[in-house]
Amino acid sequence: MNLLRSAFFLALAAASCLPASAESAKQRGAALFVNNGCQHCHTIRKAGGVKGPDLSGVGRTLNKTQIRTQVLQGGHEMPSFADILKTAEVDDLVAYLHSCRDKRK
Repeated sequence: MNLLRSAFFLALAAASCLPASAESAKQRGAALFVNNGCQHCHTIRKAGGVKGPDLSGVGRTLNKTQIRTQVLQGGHEMPSFADILKTAEVDDLVAYLHSCRDKRK
């Protein structure tokens, strides 16, 4: 039940990073974030894990190429997802993460 509650709140947090006129790529990317377990290590808007960095403002600090490189190559204790995600899925995930632009505290 607790896992279900966490997934629900993470999905809400993920959706809140999207502007009202969000493209479907960003929506698919938000779903990929949840469905691939990214929330187990990463937080977005206070929902998710704490092993990896908070990604609430990743779109303000990294450009799309930098986000793509991190997803594909991993590093800093993050595994590579190059053999797990398809190119279109990486594109969608990058679009979503780049749309997360909360100001850093």
